[in-house]
Amino acid sequence: MSLVVRDLCKSYTVRGESQRTVTVLHHLDLVVEPGEFVAITGESGVGKSTLLNCLAALDDWQSGDIALDGQSLSAMDSDARAHWRRDHVGFVFQAFHVLPHLSVAQNVSVPLMLKGLSTAACAPAVADALHRVGLADYGERLPEQLSGGQLQRVAIARAIVHQPQLLLADEPTGNLDPENGQRILQLLRERAKADNAALVLVTHSQAAAQMADRNLTLTPTGWLPQGHEGAR
Repeated sequence: MSLVVRDLCKSYTVRGESQRTVTVLHHLDLVVEPGEFVAITGESGVGKSTLLNCLAALDDWQSGDIALDGQSLSAMDSDARAHWRRDHVGFVFQAFHVLPHLSVAQNVSVPLMLKGLSTAACAPAVADALHRVGLADYGERLPEQLSGGQLQRVAIARAIVHQPQLLLADEPTGNLDPENGQRILQLLRERAKADNAALVLVTHSQAAAQMADRNLTLTPTGWLPQGHEGAR
């Protein structure tokens, strides 16, 4: 499915001695085709993670539109956005967001169970996802028994288990060694191609960005012109 962002603007209100508005995203345009892998780089604080949160409809925005396969997110209320995320989005959070009281396999099965599948029905897809990230024998462990790199791979398995049409990843290799990092990026790339999904990666790693089909740099005023489609 194509991801299309048009004229997106996002601001925050900063409260203190004097209230002020800070604009983070300035009239951004972006098109990610089905199966395409786009990496977004840029300095800390320019809005990369904020953009991912908007693409997942986790954050609101002031103007502009985001659409997946022609379906506009701007027109959806919070309940509709939650259902849309459940059905279409896989998100690899920088902070993992695994549930500590659930086993690894149970954590990975969450997207499928939210769709109404039973534990037994989830099992084959969960086993496959854990195998793909190199954690085939870790399904019964609790998160507290895993390293940071292993938790990152659990988060990635959870993001791909339901074959989403939009894959979003915020520094997915930040806790991984170079070998596993490259393996995970290749996996995300392969899943995007196989599922015809749009893949958007935020990273500070140039090595990670170089694996993408397209690399865009976000600045405080918008895209850094690089001759890419969608750059401002």
